[in-house]
Amino acid sequence: MIPLAVSCPSTLIPVVENFRKARRRLCAIAGAAAIAALAGCTTAEQVKAPPPPPMAPLASHPITGEEPGFLRLPNMAPDAAPVRVGIILPFSNGSPATRALAAGMMNAAEMALFDSGNRNIMLISADEGGGGGEAAEAVRKLLAQGVEIILGPLFSPSVTAVAPLARDRGVPVIAFSTDRSVAGNGVYLLSFQPENEVRRIVSYAASQGHSNFAALVPQNAYGDHIANAFRANVPVVAGKIADLERFDPATGDVVTAAQTIAAASPDALLVAQGGQLLRNIAPTLAYDALDNAHVKLLGTGVWDDPSILHEPALVGGWFAAPQPDTDDSFDARYHTIFGSQPPRLTTLTYDAVSLAALLSSGLPYHRFTPQALTDPNGFSGITGIFRFDANGDCERGLAVLGVGADGFTIVSPAPTTFQHIGS
Repeated sequence: MIPLAVSCPSTLIPVVENFRKARRRLCAIAGAAAIAALAGCTTAEQVKAPPPPPMAPLASHPITGEEPGFLRLPNMAPDAAPVRVGIILPFSNGSPATRALAAGMMNAAEMALFDSGNRNIMLISADEGGGGGEAAEAVRKLLAQGVEIILGPLFSPSVTAVAPLARDRGVPVIAFSTDRSVAGNGVYLLSFQPENEVRRIVSYAASQGHSNFAALVPQNAYGDHIANAFRANVPVVAGKIADLERFDPATGDVVTAAQTIAAASPDALLVAQGGQLLRNIAPTLAYDALDNAHVKLLGTGVWDDPSILHEPALVGGWFAAPQPDTDDSFDARYHTIFGSQPPRLTTLTYDAVSLAALLSSGLPYHRFTPQALTDPNGFSGITGIFRFDANGDCERGLAVLGVGADGFTIVSPAPTTFQHIGS
């Protein structure tokens, strides 16, 4: 564990604003990759949304001042306290792809540290490994070194192992898992959650006059997230759930499901699938008059894939995703510094470190309070605005994009403030 003490703008909003719109396809990652490919980030058995977690208990052994063994910056005055930020990632995981992802996420964290302009921040890394006990040992080391906030881990079992140890010391955890069941009680999920996409697209469709909703959802963990969010959000917009059908993504057979949905006569159909399988499904839907000529097709972030532009039945559909932009400054800067393209999810660690830098001006050991982290005004990150709620979930501002014959267009821009987005 090597602390990084670097000079880096010390507020998240001004710093990240320059890069805010750079990566348009991370929402798709949130849906398919972060939940399916990174299966450890979530739990397949999550069939219904968990109840709100209870209020966090008071820490039994809170960090309130300097203790022996806490890491310090060279030549720092004895009465000064650095801002110690711990980051836990699966650097030695058994999967080469996961190790590469962890290295890329650490690179992005270092970028944010340099960009923050704060010479007092120490970024101290620890290895999540394969999760569970290894993650618990990692957090024990970080706490012994005096970290005031923990960024990571990536996988939900690791978050479960880390959370009680951090809570006992009064240290919040900004985790990267998509499993909402591990949020709360001092754990905040800075991840791309498909629930945000469903909320945005259903709300926009309702604002355009659609009220009778159906959904076609895969039978997997990602589909469970989508189905729960669909059931929760349609009533919020005074809509009716005409039908919700599940299908096996291994076979892609939706013939019976499409016929059942067609019989329910919806005026909007959410299809929570992307890529080649979505292109294969679309003609079946069109055959049953479930194309955009008859029913408004809606999608999640996994639609943010240029390959679907080759399927005529999808033209005219809408989906929710981060605001697209031609400014790819984050990717370009990452490539310039590290000589490669950033792996997926790297913006999460960049935004997490930038958030820590933003809040670091507070009183030592009282900087990262629940009140500060759940500021209802939210924060501006690389892919748009985000904010945490009291349950540890992350709400994001998303755009609605339309599928055209030649590309995607912005149908409804992403919000730049939470002022008019609920409470």
